[in-house]
Amino acid sequence: MFDKILIANRGEIALRVERACKELGIATVAVHSTADADAMHVRLADESVCIGAPPAKDSYLNIPAIVAACEITGADAVHPGYGFLAENARFAEILEEHDITFIGPTAEHVRVMGDKIEAKRTARALGIPVVPGSDGPIDDMKEARSIARDMGYPVLVKAAAGGGGRGMKVAHAESELEPAIMSARNEARAAFGDDTVYLEKYLGRPRHIEVQVIGDVLGNAIHLGERDCSLQRRHQKLWEEALSPALNESERARIGETVAEAMRKLHYRGVGTVEFLYEDGEFYFIEMNTRLQVEHTITEMITGIDLVIEQIRIAAGAPLSIRQEDVRFNGHAIECRINAENPKTFRPSPGTITHFHPPGGLGVRVDSGAYAGYTIPPYYDSLIGKLIVHARTRNECLMRLKRALGEFVVDGIETTIPLFTALIAEPEIVDGNYDIHWLEKHLANP
Repeated sequence: MFDKILIANRGEIALRVERACKELGIATVAVHSTADADAMHVRLADESVCIGAPPAKDSYLNIPAIVAACEITGADAVHPGYGFLAENARFAEILEEHDITFIGPTAEHVRVMGDKIEAKRTARALGIPVVPGSDGPIDDMKEARSIARDMGYPVLVKAAAGGGGRGMKVAHAESELEPAIMSARNEARAAFGDDTVYLEKYLGRPRHIEVQVIGDVLGNAIHLGERDCSLQRRHQKLWEEALSPALNESERARIGETVAEAMRKLHYRGVGTVEFLYEDGEFYFIEMNTRLQVEHTITEMITGIDLVIEQIRIAAGAPLSIRQEDVRFNGHAIECRINAENPKTFRPSPGTITHFHPPGGLGVRVDSGAYAGYTIPPYYDSLIGKLIVHARTRNECLMRLKRALGEFVVDGIETTIPLFTALIAEPEIVDGNYDIHWLEKHLANP
C-alpha cells in the first residue's frame, strides 16, 4: 500500500479522496492555487503545497509543479480526482517516469478512450453496441453529405476530443450540415486544440445511461449497475439517479455484463464509466470516462462499495475485493449538483458564503468543501457540493430529497437549490418519465 498520496485536484473531490486515504491510514498531500489557500481540502490534509497562481493552467494543470510537489513531500502516488489532469495520458506517463503511481488506468487506455473516434472503434471491437455514424473523422463535405444521407437526418456533429457538450452541433437538414461542421470545428479547436469531428445519428428522445465498471491488474472486471444522468442542461449533468427508473432487471443485467466482459478483454485497470444513449430498448455507446465520475456517490449508496478505496487498492496492485455475484443493489439514490449559479440564468455566482447549513438525517449525504466564511473563487467550475439521498424505494427517495433540499441553507451567493426544489414537484420527474432534452425544454417553457 502507498505511504503518501498527493491529490491533484481541489474542492469536494479532493476532500472526498482525503477521507478515503485517512480510512486506509495513508498520509495526504493537498496541492492548491493561491486562490484556494483557505479551502477545506487544504485545511484537512496532512501536508499542503501551493503550486501556482489562480488560473488552472498555472496551478492545477501545471504538471511540473505537481511532480515537484510529489518530490518535495515524498508522495509515492497521485490521485487525479476528476477534471483537470484526470484523463491526461501524458500526465500518467510522466508520473510513471518519476516512479510515482498514477491512481487510474494505464496511459494507453486513457489515450484510446480520450479520442472519441478511437473509443468508438474500440467499443465496437469489444462487442459494445455503438451509435450509427462515420467510421472516422470527417475530412470533406462530400463525404459528410453522403454519410448523413445514408443515416438520415437529423445528425450530430461531434468533436473527437470533446467533452461537456463542447464541439457538438445538430444538423436537421442537409442545408445545416456544413455550418454545423464548421461551428463544431471552431469550437473544438478553441476548447481542445483539435478540430477533428465526426458524425453520429441524432436520437430523438434518448436517456443517458452510464455503467460503472471496475477492474484490477489480474484481468478481473465487474459492473456496479447503472446511473441515469438524463437531466442535463447543455450536456452538463445536474441530477443523477441509481438505478435508472427506465430499465428493468433484464436490460440492466444485459448491458452490465456486456460492459464488464468488454473491460475483461481490454484488461482495464481501475474505475471507469461506459456511457450510452438508450432509446426504444437499445443501448448506443457514446464514450468512456477513464476516471471517477462526479456522480460515483449514488453507486456507492446503493452498493455499499467505496469506489475511491477500491481505486487506491487496485492501483497498489491488490485484486478486486468483491465478485460480480456478490454485488447487491439496495434501494434507490439521487444526486443533485449544487452549483454556485443563478438557478434561472445559470450565471456563475462566486462570492463569500455567509451561512452554510447542510441537511442531515438518515440516508442523506453532502459532499462539499464549502463552509460559512468561505469565498468561492471565480476561476473554476461552479460546483460547490453534491446532495445525495438514499432510501428503500424511489418514491421514498424523492420525499427524502424534498426534505433535504428544504433544510439546505447557503447564503451569500446564488445556488441551484431552488431549481431542484421546483423540479421535484414536476409530475414527469416524479414518474421518472424524462429524457436528455426534457430539462432544456422545461427551462425554455417554465
